[in-house]
Order: sequence, then structure tokens, then C-alpha cells
Amino acid sequence: MKIENLGDLHVLVHTARGGTLTAAARTLGMTPAAASATLKRLEAQLGTRLFERSTRAMRLTPQGQILLDYAVRAFELLDEGESQAAADRATLVGTVRVAAPSDLTRNLLLPIFDEFMAAHPGLQLQLSVADRVLDVMRDEVDVAIRYGTLADSRLVARTLANSSPICSASPDYLRRHGTPRTPQDLLRHNCITFDRGGRRHRLWRFCRDGQWTEVRVDGDRSVDDASLAREWAIAGMGVILKSEIDQRRDLDSGALVALLTEWQTEPYPLHALLPSGRFVPNRVRALVDFLAARFAVGAGS
Repeated sequence: MKIENLGDLHVLVHTARGGTLTAAARTLGMTPAAASATLKRLEAQLGTRLFERSTRAMRLTPQGQILLDYAVRAFELLDEGESQAAADRATLVGTVRVAAPSDLTRNLLLPIFDEFMAAHPGLQLQLSVADRVLDVMRDEVDVAIRYGTLADSRLVARTLANSSPICSASPDYLRRHGTPRTPQDLLRHNCITFDRGGRRHRLWRFCRDGQWTEVRVDGDRSVDDASLAREWAIAGMGVILKSEIDQRRDLDSGALVALLTEWQTEPYPLHALLPSGRFVPNRVRALVDFLAARFAVGAGS
């Protein structure tokens, strides 16, 4: 049998997001009993179970996951169609949900976002600023701005800037502790580390004349917010290894001093990540194009 009421899929989507029928019912403004009846009707129409039920939560079955992915894409397509039908084709409307690193957002992206929003007053921006990596496929995110290589085949990456991390420290720290001349000198310095990809990044790699060397650094401070690592470095607390894009203002102002400049580090490109195969609304494509254009003219070079 075919699905008779497209609105029933809202119960599927919100149950998957909230983990329970009660959460879905609350979001949809209906009773838990009505939500449960809707889900049972949907399963009966399809002839398959969509959730494994327990006393604490509901977990999608493989069939439920397949239907969820298509349902989310269908609702996005409908939203985009309604928006375009109700507005001039040149007008962008709706919400753009963006996830981006904290330091990059504060130092570089905010004015770019402001400029984009000013050009498209019909849009709303929902910004998630954190260094933890959100699941673009499952979380409510249209595009994620992230450093590093693409490891998830379900995502499409558009390169915004080619970047490599550099070591730096404040002039005050270098006066008190000396300037490292080789990567091995970092073993005698207080190195501030932060999470990269959900793991503490302590293995720093450098290359000169085609030869790579690795140094496992240590220090008295680590943090899961890269912007705080940068602030500690500016305050003279230690040495950091961080994208040059994030540090450019501090390097230009003299708040931080670049170290080991004769050594190369591994490429750490900046990407805009989009879900592969999912319908991408015009407003999201427009933002990615806008970001790419701004980085191309100098924001990230």
C-alpha cells in the first residue's frame, strides 16, 4: 500500500529526531496516543516496522532509516517549492542552517554572514558555532564549514581555502621561554593542544627538504574549543599549532609570532560540506557560492 497522508511522515521525522513518540507529539502539538496511532497506521500501510520500540527510546529499523532519509529530502523539496512559489524567483527566503568552527566564525565568517544576510533580507540564519563535528546527514544542518580532509563518502566537499597550520606564540612567552628553532625544541615548551575531529591533537608533523618529522607535544592546557587555545596563546601561556587563516589578524597585529617558518605542515584545507544526494535549496547553494567568492578574493588567502 502507498502512504495515504504525507503529513504522517512528520511523526516519523520528529520521532527519529526526538527519540520518543512523546517528544514528537510535543513538537507537533498532538497527543502521544495520536502520534502512536499515526505511526502504527504508517507501518501498516507500508507493511514493515519503522522503529524498534523500548521503554526508554525508539530506534529506527533499516527500513525506517531509508524512509526517514527520503522523507527529510521530500519535506525540504516541498519547503523550497513553497518558498519559490510565494516569492520572486530572484528572492531567497527561508532558513539556512550552518555549523562552523568557533574561532573561524569569530575572526572571519561573521562579517561575511552579515554581508550575505544584508543582501538577502528574506533569509534567516541559524548558526551553530562549535568545534565538535556535527553529523550533517542527521543533525539539522544544511552546510558545515570544516577544516581537514573529507572522510565521509556521504558528503560533498567544496574547497573554500587551501590552508596549513602554523606554530605561533606571543612575544611575551618567547621572551620568557626562548624561541623554538626546530620541531624537537617544542618538547621543551608548553604546547597548548585542542581537539581536532573529536580527539586531542598532540602529534604535530613538520616537513623540510622532503623529510617529515613528528613531535608528540605536551603542556599544562588542553581544550575542546580552539578559540580558547588561541586566547591562551595570546595571553602568553604557550605555543599553538593552528590554521593560519584563524591566526592572521593576530599575526598581522603582532599579538602572535609565527614560529618554525622554514618548516612545512600538512595541508589542512577549509571546506563547505553538503550531504551527498540530498536536495540542496537555492538559499544554501547561494550561501556556499557567496563564501567561495569571498575566499577567492582574499578572505582565506
